[in-house]
Amino acid sequence: MVKLMWKSVDKMRCFRKRSMLPFLGFLITFLLFFNLYMDDGYVLEAEKRQLGETLMHPANSDRYVHTFRDLSNFSGTINVTYRYLAGIPLPRKKYLTIGLSSVKRKKGNYLLETIKSIFDQSSYEELKEIVVVVHLADFDLVWCENLVQEITRKFAHHIIAGRLLVIHTPEEYYPSLDGLKRNYNDPEDRVRFRSKQNVDYAFLLNFCTNLSHFYMMLEDDVRCSRNFLTALKKVITSREGSYWVMLEFSKLGYIGKLYHSRDLPRLAHFLLMFYQEMPCDWLLIHFRGLLAQKDVIRFKPSLFQHMGYYSSYKGAENKLKDDDFEEDSIDIPDNPPASLYTNINVFENYDATKAYSSIMDEYFWGKPPCTGDFFVIIFNHSTKISRIKIVTGTEDRQTDILHHGALEVGQKSVETKQGRQCTSYITLGEFKGGSIEVNSVDHKIGFDIECVRIVITASQKEWLIIRTISLWTTQPVSQFVK
Repeated sequence: MVKLMWKSVDKMRCFRKRSMLPFLGFLITFLLFFNLYMDDGYVLEAEKRQLGETLMHPANSDRYVHTFRDLSNFSGTINVTYRYLAGIPLPRKKYLTIGLSSVKRKKGNYLLETIKSIFDQSSYEELKEIVVVVHLADFDLVWCENLVQEITRKFAHHIIAGRLLVIHTPEEYYPSLDGLKRNYNDPEDRVRFRSKQNVDYAFLLNFCTNLSHFYMMLEDDVRCSRNFLTALKKVITSREGSYWVMLEFSKLGYIGKLYHSRDLPRLAHFLLMFYQEMPCDWLLIHFRGLLAQKDVIRFKPSLFQHMGYYSSYKGAENKLKDDDFEEDSIDIPDNPPASLYTNINVFENYDATKAYSSIMDEYFWGKPPCTGDFFVIIFNHSTKISRIKIVTGTEDRQTDILHHGALEVGQKSVETKQGRQCTSYITLGEFKGGSIEVNSVDHKIGFDIECVRIVITASQKEWLIIRTISLWTTQPVSQFVK
């Protein structure tokens, strides 16, 4: 009799569970679609925290998502089934996907801080255009589930808004990690670590292919500069019409590397093909070379900083820092389109345009200038300028600075035999120690600027390097965040 009673109770419990599942499914679907139209502006924080837990799928809820495409004609299709651990993709493509791959570390864990930095350093308008995908790539499922619970508890709001996804690739999809090539005299465990990391990234890239127009790779121990998305948009806009495979916004590891999302399938396939050959940051150099980008295109300042102290490999110390990192990326210059001229003798291919470029390690280099020599920037359209900063010389050639010079701005440009030139100029200041910076330019002059000119006021025996010419327009930042 007691057994019959327990069976009846169990049946009632099961019935209640079964009857709740369709309701919960309907509720989650409704809220996700509601979020697409309301953009999560009217959802209370408490409700988001509660709903975030309903979006955390159990580890055994496998869903087929993407497959590799045979883009290179030398292998068949590779099918991968991903597990959604938190969140689900929204149907609308975003501007940028940020990918993170993370494994259990022997010491320290920086993933939560990295995710927090991404969201905290973005404005509300910027958050609408990004999605963060975290690939928990450790085979320890208990560790994965515990970390997912922490992520869900801290970032429920972003999970509900479709800005944060957490995925996992089951171990059975990985190629063999035993008996690998011992390249570069690396110990066996090091070879295994870096080979698995290549596969981790390949699966992450494959998943992210159709989520956005651009893809940014970060590591899981990174701090972001403020409004980094706006800075990225400025750079991408400035590169329109030019060919590129990878743009770099940090000089360290696999941090701050930007791709077109259309290239992700090929890059994923490439990492899988050569997963045991070399580390991922070496492979990506070969990848961009194969796609005909010969040179590094790295921008300054760096938008991302390595903050981890302990490496994910054996917990070894890793104190690397990017000394080109700046916390406030919103303050980066936005040099307007222009033509550049100089009558200073140019050395080799260090031409005038290199000083106006935002690419790292490009600069103008000329032979010793004489009194009256000039370096002029003529804008395509008259422009309001708020700030001008010019730096000469480099760290390894500190004497190749402009010792005596003036900064001028001009208007009323006309066509001459020597090209377009301005007919009148106003002096803003003199160079000191090889550099000059003038703020509130638009308040100091009464016209829109058509020309910016550097004039040599005394001859010098040293050569001249103009390292950077940085201009800030008064155009509103909102134009870059669409």
